[in-house]
Amino acid sequence: MNIILQTENLTKLFSTVLAVDSLSFGLEQGTITALLGGNGAGKTTTLSMLLGLLEPSSGSINLFGQDFIKNRYSVLGRMNFSSPYVDLPQRLTVRENLTVYAKLYGVKNVRERIALVGEEFRLSELLDRRVRKLSSGQKTRVSLAKAMINRPDFLLLDEPTASLDPDTTAWIRDFLMKYRDEQGATILFASHDMREVELLCDEVLLMRRGKLVEKGSPEELLRKHDRDNLEQVFLDVSRDGGSS
Repeated sequence: MNIILQTENLTKLFSTVLAVDSLSFGLEQGTITALLGGNGAGKTTTLSMLLGLLEPSSGSINLFGQDFIKNRYSVLGRMNFSSPYVDLPQRLTVRENLTVYAKLYGVKNVRERIALVGEEFRLSELLDRRVRKLSSGQKTRVSLAKAMINRPDFLLLDEPTASLDPDTTAWIRDFLMKYRDEQGATILFASHDMREVELLCDEVLLMRRGKLVEKGSPEELLRKHDRDNLEQVFLDVSRDGGSS
């Protein structure tokens, strides 16, 4: 078992608000894990610390065998991130945006790589359109294409299928599983789509009030809580019905 990410007692305090409280978990290489929780559970703060955007108040993050807090620049090139809630520069075209990020990540053969992700994410006809003229679903696909531009070994996704139609959602889900299988990549994503989590994930991490209160495979959680689907488990735990 190759653990590529390990957090130990990861904590973030904003003034008097404890957003993340002693969070410890590991991610095995080649797995897809969901980070779940209600509003204010600490998911976004956790993702921000794992991206190096926020410095933890205490605790540690070990990524690819490196102390991520002290040496994040040594591993940032092996990871990427996508969120439909983080806007790309609106005045740039899709191609221009992807070119900027490809160069930031040191991607070789930039033109060829952009053409490939354009085909993969059904963006070929949109490459020369300004981002501000795209629909919300198209912007989500551009954000995902940006996240794949450097072929990351560790991919963080926030609501990866938001604003997408069911057909495209199913296609993205299949794409992520294929990418995981072919590249051995590790994927951590936050989502409110419990059906998507059931179909996609090897493991679920469920947070409440900054703490990790449940973890296990979807099947294990369904058995433990004696529920028919993850949405029911999620509601149990979010309403203080889960373990603590």
